[in-house]
Amino acid sequence: MLSGPGSLRALILLRDLLTLSGVSFITWSPGGGGVFCAMLLFCASKRVKKAFSSFSREIDTQKTKEIILDFRRTRNHPHTPIYINEAVVEGVSSFKFLGIHISDDRTWSLNTSTLVKKVQQRLYFLRSLKKVLLSPRILVEFYRCTIESILTNCISVWYRNCSASDRKALQWVVKTAQRITGTQLTTTENIYHKCSLGRARNIIKDASHPNHGLFTLLPSGSHYRSLRSHASRLRKSFFPEAVTLLNSTPAI
Repeated sequence: MLSGPGSLRALILLRDLLTLSGVSFITWSPGGGGVFCAMLLFCASKRVKKAFSSFSREIDTQKTKEIILDFRRTRNHPHTPIYINEAVVEGVSSFKFLGIHISDDRTWSLNTSTLVKKVQQRLYFLRSLKKVLLSPRILVEFYRCTIESILTNCISVWYRNCSASDRKALQWVVKTAQRITGTQLTTTENIYHKCSLGRARNIIKDASHPNHGLFTLLPSGSHYRSLRSHASRLRKSFFPEAVTLLNSTPAI
């Protein structure tokens, strides 16, 4: 559940994950007191329940979780719990979806720390391979397959909105791998640019993609129309950043 005046801008952080995965259970409703509420119910809405029933499946309330992203400055009133088959859905502060940790505080610190802990284990094996005197080329290939692939998991969704400390932690992994392999490796910033450009170009080529219409060429035919974004959270999300990268990158 997303509520508050900034919820519409924040939903784009999750839309990158949802539209690419085919999830379409998104409903919008105006909240009381002029507050616009956007409700994103993965398994608790009636539409989802109806979809499960059509396949003769029951929703497991023990495995269903609820995460609330509240953008209001004052939170005087508690949120009403969600019930499925007269059972209360458990509320959580973070939720793992498609390998990404989404937190109710709208930061990516938990996701970043989880990635860093995971790649630290792989760095041990990279050091072990160096001890047996394997060539730098093999070490780099191992790094790209086991470490860089983890860092690039949906990086176009969360990297730009990471804090400076989170980016520093990610770059520390790359620098550590550089010292082990003895070669220059791609920085996390360049990885982000490459992944974002690749995803944006795939969306442009796919006319059936839900967000294909966000990439429209100007009359000149050389640049794409910029997306309006008044908040930094929206401006740093995937689609506005992708348009900026496309306009600043020479055409292939």
